[in-house]
Amino acid sequence: MPNPDGIVNRAGYSLRAKLLLWLLPLMVVFMWGAWLIHGALLDRMTADFVESRLRQEARFLERQLEEAAPSEDLAYTAGRYFEDVFHHAFAIRLGHRTYLSSTQLASVLEPALEEQGTRFLRAGGGSMPELLLFRHVARMGDEPLVIVVAEDLTTLRDSQSELHAWTAAVAIGLLGVLIVLVLLAVYLALKPVRSLQGSLQAFQEGRQARLELTAPREFLPLIRQINHLLDRLDQRLERSRQALANLSHSIKTPIAAIQQALEDTQRPLDDDYRRRLAARLSDIDHQLEAEMRRTRFAGPDVGKQAHPVQQAHDLVWMLGRLHPEKNFELNTDLPNEFTWSVEEHDLSEMLGNLLDNAGKWANRHVSVTIIQRQNILAITVTDDGPGVAAEELPTLGTRGLRLDQQKPGHGLGLAIVRDLIARYEGRLGFRQGDVGGLVVTLELPRPGFGRGLPNA
Repeated sequence: MPNPDGIVNRAGYSLRAKLLLWLLPLMVVFMWGAWLIHGALLDRMTADFVESRLRQEARFLERQLEEAAPSEDLAYTAGRYFEDVFHHAFAIRLGHRTYLSSTQLASVLEPALEEQGTRFLRAGGGSMPELLLFRHVARMGDEPLVIVVAEDLTTLRDSQSELHAWTAAVAIGLLGVLIVLVLLAVYLALKPVRSLQGSLQAFQEGRQARLELTAPREFLPLIRQINHLLDRLDQRLERSRQALANLSHSIKTPIAAIQQALEDTQRPLDDDYRRRLAARLSDIDHQLEAEMRRTRFAGPDVGKQAHPVQQAHDLVWMLGRLHPEKNFELNTDLPNEFTWSVEEHDLSEMLGNLLDNAGKWANRHVSVTIIQRQNILAITVTDDGPGVAAEELPTLGTRGLRLDQQKPGHGLGLAIVRDLIARYEGRLGFRQGDVGGLVVTLELPRPGFGRGLPNA
């Protein structure tokens, strides 16, 4: 619903709220995803590191046993050295001899010795710690050698959880810093909007004629468009003042003459005098009619669209009924729902005047052609009438000019079309037809594309 100032209010979030509602959840999701990825990568890297280390330590223990051979206490010697250096539980079986570094883990290490092949095993759980075991199979001389090295995953995962928790704390801290930076960025990004509001306030108070402010590149088209609309409003106001002044000046003398004639009681009102007074009144009526028609012209930049094909079809049908002895034809490849940036009444006024003029002068046939050339809508009206001499073509559209006084009218139709097309920065062209008659071309550009259009 519009408020008392004519502005339509629609409930909605502010631009700042929309930015924050989008950015803050996205940052939270991003940090949460990064934390999950960090945990997965940490687990994978830890597993790869532990598996690599268990392989290396199993091979190291094998080399220690080979260096100690053929001593009877080779398992004990290598085992004590390995346990002192690496602090890992392990089990060794050389032939029929077995050595366990920890009797507390015998229930886990002994079954691992009975397994087959070189591979990783998991064991433990419940009251036992969770272990990752690496079973290595080799030979020493003629005897088979089996080495099992164990890593306590419980302690390792406690360290991982502590590191992951610290990562989460750092991520939360970074998220807080990012939120502050986003709030600051939003505040700075919206600063030009506040400057624009202040410039509008200065314009309303009369302290500046146009919007003038230093703004980002994205705001420049908006500022230019607002200033363009303000220029249009000034032009319309100036045209209205000029039209009123012209109207006042043009009807002042006829009214004074009529008033003087009516006040002169000594002069009789004969038929000739009455016709002269009636002609004066008719002139005043025509001038008032022309000015009233101009007041209905909207001009460009009013945010309106018309349907040229549909309106041309309606006008062709109507004028065909007014001139049943003549054939009116519409030629176009554009669909009936085709739209163009022009006010509907303005387009009807221009098309109606051109078709009415062609209908008066045509012998049998009037055609209308509508095409689109990129940013220009071209409307061509052709008749098969007597046409206009080449030297008189430039004078067409001059207000009040009638090349043939025998035809009805007041010489305003083409002048109104010329005034309207000038407001749309378009082009109105006249030329002689190939087989006689007059060809009128009306070119309407899209808003903002008319300044480079050549004049007729």
